Amino acid sequence: MDAWARLRDSLTMIAQPYHLYVERTNAEKNMARFYAMSIEPTLFGEACLMRRWGRIGTRGQLKVHHFEQEKDAVELFLDLVRQKRHRGYRTINSAQHTYRDSLQRR
Repeated sequence: MDAWARLRDSLTMIAQPYHLYVERTNAEKNMARFYAMSIEPTLFGEACLMRRWGRIGTRGQLKVHHFEQEKDAVELFLDLVRQKRHRGYRTINSAQHTYRDSLQRR
């Protein structure tokens, strides 16, 4: 495989969209948390897992992970989904909130 073919293959877009927005609320404990993440392509052909979390209505915190291979980003994405579900985070009506909405809180 020549250098151009390797470069072209590394610049392919993400195979399918990976977006998640979940919330965990408990009025008795004054808990209102959100967790959002998505996998996006970078300009250099890598996969980027972006995570944002915090109190609902705030900007929250942001963490970005870069991966050379999309499959590694997907593995972490799915592992984090399992962790959040186990801790009580639940999806909400997508008409109310989207991942993009959480990013606009910056």
